[in-house]
Amino acid sequence: MDEIVNKVAQSSLMVFDLEDYYPDNHVVDLDISQWLLEGFILKESDFRDQLKNNDWSKFEDKYVSLYCSTDAILPAWAFALVSVYLAPHSLKVIHGSKELVIIEWYQDILNKLDYTDYFQKPVILKGCSKKSVPNQVYTLAIQKLMKVAKSVMFGEACSAVPLFKQK
Repeated sequence: MDEIVNKVAQSSLMVFDLEDYYPDNHVVDLDISQWLLEGFILKESDFRDQLKNNDWSKFEDKYVSLYCSTDAILPAWAFALVSVYLAPHSLKVIHGSKELVIIEWYQDILNKLDYTDYFQKPVILKGCSKKSVPNQVYTLAIQKLMKVAKSVMFGEACSAVPLFKQK
């Protein structure tokens, strides 16, 4: 009987897995409705007092999604003021959804990565992740990989979809 050979393992094919860079506990969200009267009314003096007395240390070295879960109509300065308190502790504060913050996390990571291992090699941009990697991140990643890779495919080695090939 012939020995089973893993041709993928023997090839020069490189796998770029975005899940390896998933933020896990580095992205948190903060709902400012907790500091509004009945979750809807911003009373400036109470709002400022609550922010002043809040424990901001739990946001240390985190990317923070800042939002309001209620339909409160808030002035722009309310989010800006919360950011003033968050900024000394957090890595980044974004007014928006957690998904937006995860995209920002990836953008920062992808901008800092060294892509020399992928230079002139066929690369699979791994899909089918177990973690919820936003689709926008794949768009960011392909743009980085196109600059260095010989070719880029999406998916798994057994069923990859060609995306890019150098001319």
